[in-house]
Amino acid sequence: MITHHNLLQNLALIYQSFNHHPDSQGVIWLPPYHDMGLIGGILQPLYGGFPVTLMSPLMFLQSPVRWLQAISRYRATTSGGPNFAYDLCVRKIKPEQIQDLDLSSWQVAFNGAEPISAQTIESFTETFAPCGFRPQAFFPCYGLAEATLIVSGGQQAALPQLATVQGSFLEQHQVVATTPEAPDARTLVGCGKALTGQRILIVNPEQLTPCPAGEVGEIWVAGNSIAQGYWRQPEVSTSTFRASLANHEEGPFLRTGDLGFLRDQELFVTGRLKDVIIINGRNHYPQDIEWTVMQSYPGLRPNCAAAFSVPAAGEERLVVVAELERNYINRHQKNGKTSKPVNSLTELSAPSSTVVTADSDFIEKEILAQIRRTVAKEHDLQIHTLLLLKPGTIPKTSSGKIQRFTCKAKFLEGSLESLTPENPRRHL
Repeated sequence: MITHHNLLQNLALIYQSFNHHPDSQGVIWLPPYHDMGLIGGILQPLYGGFPVTLMSPLMFLQSPVRWLQAISRYRATTSGGPNFAYDLCVRKIKPEQIQDLDLSSWQVAFNGAEPISAQTIESFTETFAPCGFRPQAFFPCYGLAEATLIVSGGQQAALPQLATVQGSFLEQHQVVATTPEAPDARTLVGCGKALTGQRILIVNPEQLTPCPAGEVGEIWVAGNSIAQGYWRQPEVSTSTFRASLANHEEGPFLRTGDLGFLRDQELFVTGRLKDVIIINGRNHYPQDIEWTVMQSYPGLRPNCAAAFSVPAAGEERLVVVAELERNYINRHQKNGKTSKPVNSLTELSAPSSTVVTADSDFIEKEILAQIRRTVAKEHDLQIHTLLLLKPGTIPKTSSGKIQRFTCKAKFLEGSLESLTPENPRRHL
């Protein structure tokens, strides 16, 4: 439940942190039913009194270069989206398509709504530097609908802040710095500092006490942008929006459910509290496993994998599901038919109309084996059950985030359709 006061407060924060002015120019493709698209893309230009060019999300997804062409044509100063949008540009835009792009006007390339990848930032900068894109334009930020939109953000015209830490210690919720060359290194992207009037605490979610420096905990937020609660859900609203520390001397705070840590007041987000996978006493962040899966084989769809754990034989076991590229399935199908692809915003939550029977021998011998080897090597984890799915079958939110809880529920009820004939639950 967002009040006018919440909205105006958050719009003011965006205006100040993005350094907007009447001569700013926006370009936005995010849908207006998503908070970043509505508040950041449409209401912010109205609040700031500057023009914005709106484009259909489907136009961007079908051809990502259209987004950058719009920025170039309209001399946009502000535009952005989730991390997957930048990754999509790197993968899908051909070298000959960027020759006429001029991205030198782009001052704020905001990146939020999902985990931000240091590799994506580096790849995007390298790919589009010849077009005038500057790495200082990247503006990593953190926010959520329960805080209206933005909570923290970097400094405009400054390079994103990075933290390279030891992955094995991060599994124990400890932050230990290391060098990028270290075999166990993991590089995190900072989401900036709390904006004016906002307060961020890192709290032990069980003890409800502030975490010491160098420890990962739940991100708690306070400020004038925090919403009033969930509509007609008083009990959940109280526990989520009106939390207080164990000493009851500070509060109320919004419990975000996200995990992270502060370093020199810079916020680094490490994952979701409810999504953390605990196997053999070690904490694993599912997005790390999913990233490894995506890098393990070229025929897998980027940003279309889910990792979660299920109980089996008295202990937690790792389950991974991933989608295969449509043309990759067609290349190895047997007696299958394909129909026109589905074009929807996420392409991810809408069921695909492709009907195929994949070559299960090829999948079993090549793809599944390679994924298992890579995950075992990078995370010291054995995948208990691994499913490859058709495009568009992994549930996602409107902004493209993996719905791991829903995916897990579908797996347990047996409604995920694997491209291999194996019963996915036979070993559970």
